[in-house]
Amino acid sequence: MAPQARAEPDTAPDVFDETCSARHALELVASKWSVLILSALADGPTRNAALLCRIGGISQKMLAQTLRDLERNGLVLRQDFHTARPRVEYRLSPLGESLSETLTALDRWAERHFPALDAAREAFDAQKAEE
Repeated sequence: MAPQARAEPDTAPDVFDETCSARHALELVASKWSVLILSALADGPTRNAALLCRIGGISQKMLAQTLRDLERNGLVLRQDFHTARPRVEYRLSPLGESLSETLTALDRWAERHFPALDAAREAFDAQKAEE
């Protein structure tokens, strides 16, 4: 039996609506690990060990879990070369590539503005400590 097609909603998606499935997409790509993994894969196919080295602070468990979530949601493709010595590469899917430019812009924004964010946080904390 063929799977049934999902019914189209009567209204346009609205991420502010708690029932909107687009929130799942936001939750997935808002994770710091997802952003970093997707940005790293924008440079081309990459093996697990190379991702682990490139993304400072991520554990093997978190890397594997995040890659699995990204693959499940169609943003990352996993290629197993089925060799005697296990060799697996990950790369962006076309859907992941469509997100890459936006994430790269977010990365560059964070790199440019982290000093201002740090200063604001320090000023806020100092003010709260004086109260």
